[in-house]
Amino acid sequence: MILTLDPCAETPLYRQLRNQIVTGIARGELVPGESLPTVRQLAADAGINTMTVNKAYQMLKSEGYLVIDRRHGAMVAPKQDNAAACSDALEPQLELLSAEARLNGLDRSAFLRLCSQAFARIEPEGRT
Repeated sequence: MILTLDPCAETPLYRQLRNQIVTGIARGELVPGESLPTVRQLAADAGINTMTVNKAYQMLKSEGYLVIDRRHGAMVAPKQDNAAACSDALEPQLELLSAEARLNGLDRSAFLRLCSQAFARIEPEGRT
């Protein structure tokens, strides 16, 4: 998986890193049990501060996407079915996105089409 970080973007680097790792897991580019680079290694490779990588890893751990062990480092967590908790967490975000879409002239069908297209892009290889 190739990470692309933009230091000039409004989104903080730790959030960009977190988002790309989540997307990589969802697409199947990172699989449960797979080791991630150490904090120092990833920071050096990406040209960013170790605290930035550490913050992203800790966020991913708290969200249940990573397991961090002192001896084995950071690994992709086993898949879990958290649909109910996920729905509860996503609803306010989707409500805000829906409001922004409506305020900018998108109707319901256009918004749902965009959601469907985005969801399809995340589908792991070979599973459409």
